[in-house]
Amino acid sequence: MNFSDNQPIYQQISNYFCNQILEKKWTPEDRIPSVREIAVKMEVNPNTAMRAFQLLQEKGILVNKRGIGHFIADDAYQTVLELKRKEFIENDLPVFINSMKRLGYTFDEIKKLGLP
Repeated sequence: MNFSDNQPIYQQISNYFCNQILEKKWTPEDRIPSVREIAVKMEVNPNTAMRAFQLLQEKGILVNKRGIGHFIADDAYQTVLELKRKEFIENDLPVFINSMKRLGYTFDEIKKLGLP
C-alpha cells in the first residue's frame, strides 16, 4: 500500500478497512487478517497496525473475540457509511463547493454535465 504524508498511517489503514467494508469485500462476522498479517502486508510496524485496529474497535467497526481474532461488527457497514458521509460533508464537499465558486460554476451547470 502506498501511504501519503498528509494523514497518519494508522488512519490510512483504518480507511482501507472501511473501504473494504463499504465495497462489501468484508461483511459482518467476517474474520479479518491478524494485526501481524496486516503489518506484513502493508509493510508497517505491528504497533501501527494495532493502532488502526484499536481505532476501529473504538468506533464499533471491529470486534475482538479474544483468542480467536478480529471480526467485522454486525452493524459495521452502517457505521462506516455514517462516518464516511460525515467526513465527506465536513471535508470534501466544502473544497468542491469552493472550487465551483472560484471557477464560476453553478449547481445547474454541474447537474447538466451528467457526471456519475
